Amino acid sequence: MVLVKICGITSLQEAAAAVDAGADFIGFVFAESKRQVTVEQVDYIQRHLPSDVKKVGVFVDTPIHLVNQIAQEANLDFVQLHGQESIKTCLKSDRPVIKALSLQSDQAMNQVLDYLAVVDYILLDGPKPGSGVRFDWGLINKITQVRSKLMLAGGLTPDNVASAIQYTKPIGVDVSSGVETNGVKDLYKIKQFIHNAKGVR
Repeated sequence: MVLVKICGITSLQEAAAAVDAGADFIGFVFAESKRQVTVEQVDYIQRHLPSDVKKVGVFVDTPIHLVNQIAQEANLDFVQLHGQESIKTCLKSDRPVIKALSLQSDQAMNQVLDYLAVVDYILLDGPKPGSGVRFDWGLINKITQVRSKLMLAGGLTPDNVASAIQYTKPIGVDVSSGVETNGVKDLYKIKQFIHNAKGVR
């Protein structure tokens, strides 16, 4: 069954809805964003979540020593590096790493393969993360040997997530704006997204 990450969580209510619906990962954005959270917020939320639900902190080109500090203070299970972080930087993380990459060309696929050797998951996203814009999913089908570490993001919604999974066969899917209404997490959409993703066999 595919793994599901709900990203951009800012409240316990949102996190609880995602967990109740079967989310495997909860994402908290520490980078500058309309969904940005503080260490204190995340520490409070994570205390109310089951231990088997993985807490992920999202960072964009944050110095790795600060990433490690925040990960410890907020009790994160994973860090998601969503900027131009090098392989060397990824190796300095104290937590398992999800490295986000934009897959827009065949050239980018070589980069994916390089990072796959050192990180736990690769998150393939659209050109503007969090915008709901998808990339050419056909490019993923050229990466056949490492599906067990590939997560799909960018433009996913409750309506298209099942077909996206069937087409690309990733280990997991990630959504933020696709489960929002007017820029706010929609608890019904979260439930539908997870239901539709988990329903793919």
